[in-house]
Amino acid sequence: MPDFPTRRTMMVDTQVRPSDVTKFPIIDAMLTIQREDYVPSAQREMAYMGENIELGAGRVILEPRTLAKMLDALDIAPDELVLDVGSALGYSAAVIAQMAQAVVALEEDETRANEAQETLLNSGIDNVITHVAPLRDGAAEHGPYDVIVIEGGVTDVPDALIAQLKDGGRIACLFMDAALGEVRIGYKRDGAVSWRRAFNAGAPVLPGFEKEHAFTL
Repeated sequence: MPDFPTRRTMMVDTQVRPSDVTKFPIIDAMLTIQREDYVPSAQREMAYMGENIELGAGRVILEPRTLAKMLDALDIAPDELVLDVGSALGYSAAVIAQMAQAVVALEEDETRANEAQETLLNSGIDNVITHVAPLRDGAAEHGPYDVIVIEGGVTDVPDALIAQLKDGGRIACLFMDAALGEVRIGYKRDGAVSWRRAFNAGAPVLPGFEKEHAFTL
């Protein structure tokens, strides 16, 4: 039987803390949330590895360092509503729920979303609702949002998601350029988003989040 509690502590001590993540709610959440419960059963052994966990079809569960640094840069407050785009089996939503007032966990795979909801409830996390819809469409009926987190790579951010971000809100995106990527935090002011670089990371570009190429003759 794997010693998951020890692996969880090692994950925080070797992947999260050394990456300049110092905010206590993030550290505490990652020490508390049982990540092994939020990965596919066949990949439980990989739950605490310092790499993205592949889900297939361009989807991953982001490595702990990337998620932790995203949340550190976003500085989520206890009274804020967060949209977690591509929450998969719910790990990121479970972590975010420890620092936000409420989380909408958006997932387009209904089976995955149902499993996430069950795991979250079994974990006693009651401030997350799962919403099934195409990721690029967001979840407008629950918004607008103070914070949006996109759990995967992008080359383009859909207008629908920007529209669901409150003025004064923040959005975290992992912009990919071939194999290189950087997380940027977007700040919405007067309807427009200005971006600031946060740190380097990598993940496959989410289906539907690719920049459309214009064809010319």
